[in-house]
Amino acid sequence: MPLPRWFARFQRRFVHPFVRRVAAFAPGYGLLEHTGRKSGRTFRTPLNVFAAPPDGFAIVLAYGHDVDWLRNLRAAGGADVIKNRKRYALSNPRIVSGPEARAELPFYGRLASVATRSPEILLVDARRC
Repeated sequence: MPLPRWFARFQRRFVHPFVRRVAAFAPGYGLLEHTGRKSGRTFRTPLNVFAAPPDGFAIVLAYGHDVDWLRNLRAAGGADVIKNRKRYALSNPRIVSGPEARAELPFYGRLASVATRSPEILLVDARRC
C-alpha cells in the first residue's frame, strides 16, 4: 500500500523545494526531468533512484503508479534523470512488483521501499548523455 495522497501533497509543497536543490548529488536520490503530456512544460521531480544492473535505474514508486511524473514519462517513452551530477537518458519504463521488485534494489533501495510501504518499483534503461 503506497503512501497516502495527502502526504504527497504535503511533500510537494514543503519538502520538494528543498530536496530539488540536493537531489542531483545526494545518495539515493535523483532529479527526474520530464515533459508534461498536456502542458508541454518541463518539470523536475526528486525521486529515490538506485542503480539497477546491467545498465539502468530502479525508482521506488512511493505513491503508487498513478502519479503525474510516471504518466508523463510513459507518454513520452522516456525522460532524463540527474544522478550523482551526471545526466542520463531514460527509456523502456516498466513496473515490477512483489518480491522480484525488491530483489532489483540495492540494500538502501530495499530500505526506502520498506519505509514507503511500496510494493512496486519502476525499472528503466539508462544511457549517459
